[in-house]
Amino acid sequence: MDYLKQNSIVIEEIKDGIILKNVWDFNAKHIFECGQCFRWDKEDDDSYTGIAFGKVINVKSFKNNEIKILNTNIEDFKRIWFEYFDLGRDYSRIKKVLSADDTMKLAIKHGEGIRILKQDPWETLISFIISANNRISMIARSINIFSQMYGQAIIYNGKVYHAFPTIKDLSDTEFSNIRDCKAGFRCKYIIEAIKMIGSGEIDLEKIKNMETIEAEKELKRIPGVGSKVANCILLFSMQKYDTYPVDIWMKRVTEELFLKRESKAGEISDFAKEKFNDLSGFAQEYLFYYARELKIGKE
Repeated sequence: MDYLKQNSIVIEEIKDGIILKNVWDFNAKHIFECGQCFRWDKEDDDSYTGIAFGKVINVKSFKNNEIKILNTNIEDFKRIWFEYFDLGRDYSRIKKVLSADDTMKLAIKHGEGIRILKQDPWETLISFIISANNRISMIARSINIFSQMYGQAIIYNGKVYHAFPTIKDLSDTEFSNIRDCKAGFRCKYIIEAIKMIGSGEIDLEKIKNMETIEAEKELKRIPGVGSKVANCILLFSMQKYDTYPVDIWMKRVTEELFLKRESKAGEISDFAKEKFNDLSGFAQEYLFYYARELKIGKE
């Protein structure tokens, strides 16, 4: 429990869960609605129920810097959720550095409770292959159907959820019905990714330990993975915080708020690297959420 004391987090066990106290810079809405994940659903009480690492939990954040996590325990928090929610990082320092820029200061005000999740690389790979040229609601639907088709069932509060299928779950699977997951043209990319990861041709753990440029190149060997998808995988599951994923929306946002001219994706990435350095990924998430909330960059 030393690391909890070091981060000033107080943990209290309650019936069916835990309460965390003194957790700063954590807002469930900001975290789960900033475009980094697709398997968290908002409940009527403003909590969020989600599936990660083969478990279902319910998370609610409060204005007094408390978080309630249901369907878990202290052991799982220490083993999984402390790292998953990036609770060892000082986001106040990150926000202070980025807020030296007035535009970023405004963006951060809108999404001050964002934390970048440390997601599973395999699930993130498939999720962001599905995300290409797709709406968030459709992405979430396809991922959930894919999980229902091939993942392990989990019961929580009388409802059946499904873990994201592992490579082992998929090892003996015929994919003739994979189009049933409604991912359209992306289905062929999913199949190729399964084959490449399953055979060991692509090793996600090795990629995680590469330098960012080399890691991006290696990910782009997988059909359906371009620069934007690769950078999302690197940022959201491999802790490459010097990345700045650029889709059409982020292109317009960066042009409108900073560059004041039409620019190529490569120019935008170069701009972000120069301006934000190793905080580029954090800046991207604050800007993405800010733009989404204010409809900046949308035609």
